[in-house]
Amino acid sequence: MPVTTDILATYRGPGRVINRLLEMGQREDRALAILMAGCSMVFVAQMPRLAREAHLTGQELNMLLGGALLGWVIIAPLMFYIIAAVSHIVAQIFGGRGEWYGARLALFWALLAASPLLLLQGLVAGFIGPGTELNIVGGLWVAVFSWFWISGLRQAERSRA
Repeated sequence: MPVTTDILATYRGPGRVINRLLEMGQREDRALAILMAGCSMVFVAQMPRLAREAHLTGQELNMLLGGALLGWVIIAPLMFYIIAAVSHIVAQIFGGRGEWYGARLALFWALLAASPLLLLQGLVAGFIGPGTELNIVGGLWVAVFSWFWISGLRQAERSRA
């Protein structure tokens, strides 16, 4: 299935999409591709805000973009692997019986699937700036991302026997 179709399906039922991805087999290259796509989307979503910041403060846009690129495409993926490992350990404490791969896939897919709202947040941050609108869109993104991640993690931590 195309990624865009899976993203739309995630808004209807995140657990079913994660289950389908898990049934495709354990492929670390697929998980890494999903993570890198999600981190790239976060970087792209930051561009309007960084352009606004550069314009208002007189900073060099290329420096701001370079820092965001380094942070989101190089450093953040490493942090997401750590977060996924911690979430798997916490799930095991509460009776989870899944594998490490499932916890990684649930987190990485939640990031990519919630990226349309993150792109909207980037546009609001760039064109409107700080304020109520940005807080509402940001809160909506956090809620949707959390829903996708928790639903996916619950599905991934069920017994795979």
